[in-house]
Amino acid sequence: MPLSTSRRLALLTGASLALLAGCGSSSDSADAGSASAKVPVVASTNVYGDIVRSIGADKVDVTSVISDPDQDPHSYEADTQNQLALSKAKVVVENGGGYDDFVDRMLKSGHNDSAQVIDAVRVSGKTAPKGGELNEHVWYDFPTVARVADRISAALAKADPADAAAFRKNATAFKAELTPLEAKEARIRKEHGGEAVAITEPVPLYMTEASGLVNRTPAAFSEAIEEGDDVSPRILQESLALFTGRKVEVLVYNEQTSGPQTEKSEAAAKAAGIPVVPVTETLPKGEDYLGWMTANVDALASALAK
Repeated sequence: MPLSTSRRLALLTGASLALLAGCGSSSDSADAGSASAKVPVVASTNVYGDIVRSIGADKVDVTSVISDPDQDPHSYEADTQNQLALSKAKVVVENGGGYDDFVDRMLKSGHNDSAQVIDAVRVSGKTAPKGGELNEHVWYDFPTVARVADRISAALAKADPADAAAFRKNATAFKAELTPLEAKEARIRKEHGGEAVAITEPVPLYMTEASGLVNRTPAAFSEAIEEGDDVSPRILQESLALFTGRKVEVLVYNEQTSGPQTEKSEAAAKAAGIPVVPVTETLPKGEDYLGWMTANVDALASALAK
């Protein structure tokens, strides 16, 4: 979601490498002793961390900076373990677009100029619409994720040439699993194209747009929510009227950044019998990227079919 400086992920600044001596890695991998032969990778969230694992398999040692599904990414505070991991990383995967600027700052303070940095928004080629703001939640855009997978494969191959063929094979297999997801979106578009939906934040918009759905939420509402600002009474009433007037078929609700005003939207939707589809920004516990996105698209299709 386009973030102002007041809502960007909290930055770790002023950390000295001298303070990092003795800090353990926050790596998600279990065996630190065997990790020395693996490619050290840092991903800003566990979404990208999981994609790296799908491609790198047992040849990578992945640290996901944000991995708690109950953690609001916008209020995350990085720590010295993250700094240490970034100072040693050979490959870094960040979302970009203002979502996780702390990664670049920590790389700089860690004096790691040699890491290959993959910026998903830059890979996507997406830019802000005229007069609007960039929706940087590009992991909900499957064509972008396919391109990011190729970039991850290439970066891992450069860091570990001996396993380049395996990385390419795994990336090809991963991308093949994205095809059914795009087919599901196409099916929704065929059956429900042009139908209206509401959102609390722009998190799912690439998915809903690819599914041919039209977002009717007042821009001022979703922008205020993503910036952590109060929604004006007039805009709140306009948003609630979408449900009381049954002007939308579904509410897609970001569970990770809920608050009193979004909860009012959820309550109004349920009171009107409008299905609510919950989404998150990071992987739920026990899920992988492909399974998570399959569940999201299936939930959207099921809600529209009611």
